[in-house]
Amino acid sequence: MCDKCCENPDQSLAPSRRSMMLFAASALGAAAFGGAASAKEAKAPPKPQNVLSPDAALKRLMEGNSRYVSGVSRRHDFKHEREALVGGQNPYAAVLSCADSRIAPEYAFDSGRGDLFVCRVAGNFAGDETVASMEYTVAVLGTPLILVLGHDNCGAVDATIKSLKDDKPPPGHIPTLISAIAPAVKTAAQQSGNALDNAIRQNVIDNVAKLKSAAPILNAAVEQGKLKVVGGIYRLSTGTVELLAQG
Repeated sequence: MCDKCCENPDQSLAPSRRSMMLFAASALGAAAFGGAASAKEAKAPPKPQNVLSPDAALKRLMEGNSRYVSGVSRRHDFKHEREALVGGQNPYAAVLSCADSRIAPEYAFDSGRGDLFVCRVAGNFAGDETVASMEYTVAVLGTPLILVLGHDNCGAVDATIKSLKDDKPPPGHIPTLISAIAPAVKTAAQQSGNALDNAIRQNVIDNVAKLKSAAPILNAAVEQGKLKVVGGIYRLSTGTVELLAQG
């Protein structure tokens, strides 16, 4: 550390602290829905058609999935979408999906660029970074819908079941996935029926609940009717997304 920094040890940390405070202030301000996060973001959205109510956003999402399943997906003009999105974004839905290579939310919902804000991790669970990302898209970008998307035959959930049963942790950093998915697996173990299917479903339900209750941003948006958080299961054999009943 240089002599100048030593004179004021907090000085080197000040920009980072200021940045964090500014982001928190803008996010909380937008979450309160008293206006745009900043004057710059008050300009017209790049995709006006994405300014939707939570219910309308869910309807549009599922209509896209219906087209995908039927094999009649639209031809998207990616060139002009790129141009329109250079200055910003306003996705109409956010998706927390498994990282499984067979799951592609942009395809599954027949969406264009700038339509979906997608977070992907094996086991589709909401860790701290994912919650923060969802806070950003809701508070700053104005996204009205979050979908937690599980899928059948999920390898991450299956690995968790086997690890808990054998009491044998997997190698590397994979135990971090196991610990995140384990609560859903343990809850599902008390249910009748297929253990894997039950755990996949429970994992979606648990993460929907986690995002709905995430304070102070997401839960406030839900309470004010500005945000809907739902869960669904992607069926590998058909491409159909089956929404789970909302509690």
